[in-house]
Amino acid sequence: MVIPHQELQPETLRALIEDFVSRDGAIQGHSEASLEQKVSTVMTQLRNGSAVVVYDAEDETCSIIEKRSLSTHPRPVADESADEFLDEQTE
Repeated sequence: MVIPHQELQPETLRALIEDFVSRDGAIQGHSEASLEQKVSTVMTQLRNGSAVVVYDAEDETCSIIEKRSLSTHPRPVADESADEFLDEQTE
């Protein structure tokens, strides 16, 4: 289920983004970018609609994915790591 990021409290959204960019080795894999830069990149993607917040009711987890992967994957939360997402956003 897609959750409009605007409906989340700012503190909750920030915590979600920070968790997202710091998982799967993203911090170590992208040492050239600070945490603030990574958060800003993801926030920009959410604002321009190329990324969305999704909730997986089965796993009871939230994550952030590229919007285009919604139509190709039945369970998009598990399909893309934060590392892969950040790589695509900085290319």
